[in-house]
Amino acid sequence: MASKKITIKQTRSALRRSPDQKKTLIGLGLNKLHKTRVLEDTESIRGMIKKVNHLVKIINEE
Repeated sequence: MASKKITIKQTRSALRRSPDQKKTLIGLGLNKLHKTRVLEDTESIRGMIKKVNHLVKIINEE
């Protein structure tokens, strides 16, 4: 059984953000503007996305 995937893209800069938000972006694998990652759709990943939802965009949910 294949796990669900989610594609996210960093749309805003991490400059002038709290250290927690910067670390969350790095944890998601997003450290540069317009970088895209495909991650497993888990509760922990969803929580991280929710924490920085103003900096990222969900492109695709499979």
